[in-house]
Amino acid sequence: MSLDFGPAVALSCRECGTRYDLGPSFACLECFGPLEAAYEFGTVTREEIAAGPANIWRYKKLLPVPGDVEQKRNMNPGWTKLVKAEGLGKSLGLKSLYVKDDSGNPTHSFKDRVVAIAVEAARNFGFHTLSCSSTGNLAGAVTAAAARAGLEACVFIPADLEQAKIAMARVFGGKLIGIDGTYDEVNRFCSELIGDPIGEKWGFVNVNLRPYYAEGSKTLAYEIAEQLGWRLPDQIVIPIASGSQLTKIDKGFKELIALGLVDDKPYKVYGAQASGCSPVSVAYKAGHEVVQPVKPDTIAKSLAIGNPADGPYVLDIARRTGGAVEDVSDPEIVSAIRLLAETEGIFAETAGGVTVGVLRKLVEAGKLDPELDTVVLNTGDGLKTLDAVSSVAAPSAVIKPSLDAFRKVI
Repeated sequence: MSLDFGPAVALSCRECGTRYDLGPSFACLECFGPLEAAYEFGTVTREEIAAGPANIWRYKKLLPVPGDVEQKRNMNPGWTKLVKAEGLGKSLGLKSLYVKDDSGNPTHSFKDRVVAIAVEAARNFGFHTLSCSSTGNLAGAVTAAAARAGLEACVFIPADLEQAKIAMARVFGGKLIGIDGTYDEVNRFCSELIGDPIGEKWGFVNVNLRPYYAEGSKTLAYEIAEQLGWRLPDQIVIPIASGSQLTKIDKGFKELIALGLVDDKPYKVYGAQASGCSPVSVAYKAGHEVVQPVKPDTIAKSLAIGNPADGPYVLDIARRTGGAVEDVSDPEIVSAIRLLAETEGIFAETAGGVTVGVLRKLVEAGKLDPELDTVVLNTGDGLKTLDAVSSVAAPSAVIKPSLDAFRKVI
């Protein structure tokens, strides 16, 4: 079988550096460390990127995908808005603030980016079914991408997810299996299923396809830099679920520097968690190198991963860049959702409330420089987590259709 992964040439262990042939593997046989894609990049210029399509495939020479990827049936995610957030910035006292709003993706979350890369890996390996363990957004992204690509889908979720996310995952067809347990228990089940005959020829996007899937988050880094005029932000606030998104954005920034596409400059990376599931934040504040698993209890269900696989790497990046990891309570999350909506007209899901809430907390604590270029991520659409803002789910007033009645309430 001839495999085309573009510039990707191997899988490399992030712990010991052992290399493996490109394949559906995710753990090192020597030390059990996680595997990630390793590349031999050719020449890449700003001009050829700008001449590409208005989606993630403009960066195909930096991703583990075939050279003709834009001609295949896929969801074509990416190139979402980088919003100059003057209203939110004024409210928080930040001079130069941007919101990277990934709710504009096909299924309204950043997960479309990572799944698009995983689909191409699944095609390369001849898989017929796309699967995942999911806290919600990923399930919808997988079933939609499978429908578009002509693959079967079977996805697994904790049974108590938000109804809007369940409906989105179901509407695209395939099978949606709810499991009575936490996300971490769902993920362990999927790992067992890979070794069972039932799972033969199944591509689990965040398990056996994870080294490819995770690379999709790099496109957030590429887009932010390009949309800022080919420069890196000084400060960026990123939500933490597994932690993979944060680590890959950092990887993307470093690749742009190495390729000479942006100037080499310092940047600070801040991680954001909900207090009801904040194992990385707790470890950061305690000065620990390891992350102690927790049982999630938060409205931010898309971030409710109690044993984040990339937690230790997040700690390394936050400390190396001079950033931090912080967390906010559920009431602070709701308050931040409303603040972003009222100042910028962006309706974020709970994960966006986490990043904006943490941004506000960092500013108040003096941990962010208010004069520097700052980017905060909104990774999903608020219509998926309406229960979080149920307190405003009623008219301001109910009146008779008359001017006199209106004057009394205005």
